[in-house]
Amino acid sequence: MTPTVDWPRWLQRWDAQQTSYLPLREERFAVMIDAVEVTSGPAPLVLDLAAGPGSLAQRLLARLPAARAVAVDVDPVLLAMGRSVLGNQGGRLAWAEADLRAPGWTVALPEARFDAVLSTTALHWLPPADILRVCHDVGGLLRPGGVFLNGDHLGFPPSQPTVRRIVEGVRDLRQGRAEPAGETWTQWWEAVAREPAAAALLERRAALAHEVWHGPVAPLAVLHEAALADAGFAEVAVLWSDLDDRVLAAVR
Repeated sequence: MTPTVDWPRWLQRWDAQQTSYLPLREERFAVMIDAVEVTSGPAPLVLDLAAGPGSLAQRLLARLPAARAVAVDVDPVLLAMGRSVLGNQGGRLAWAEADLRAPGWTVALPEARFDAVLSTTALHWLPPADILRVCHDVGGLLRPGGVFLNGDHLGFPPSQPTVRRIVEGVRDLRQGRAEPAGETWTQWWEAVAREPAAAALLERRAALAHEVWHGPVAPLAVLHEAALADAGFAEVAVLWSDLDDRVLAAVR
């Protein structure tokens, strides 16, 4: 019998390790979904940008039964996990494989215009030049009045050293009071690497050089705000925040 991967179990572990880094992950998700409903109504067409296994799209579709979503990512392991566990949600969820680092990635999408584009804990790995280009790309995908919501760690600038120190100190205090951390990002990937049935997917992932460009980066909120303004968004503001964990909203 050909071995198969227990993707539902791996998705549970994925969500658990993500939450260990982001204790307010579900609150951030909820705020973003509420914002979509307020701006686009109960039946929006949404792009989940750099979606991973589609955790945000999954919650969006559960909360808004008339919504539709497209989940786009480049990681073959995470896409396989999302497709296996979430499927197409009765025709409401489509999947696309595309690399945001590559100009022209939008041609892989099955839709040309969206009511909202969402991203969560993903765009921090893009270098500044790609952030600027992707913001322009997103602007071209949104209908007039559509909203782009980016939930991520968006740091304070070096010109605010005291604020940066406070953020680090508060985070250290919280971690000291919290339950012991669970599985880390690295440990999750090391465990998946021991899945024989996932070997081909992992080989494809290795060819993408994830370990080179998917490293620890500290993007600045001002960089993202400037990129969105340059892309022609009419309004750019922080919609929700906890220290430097923010949801940056941009209105087309």
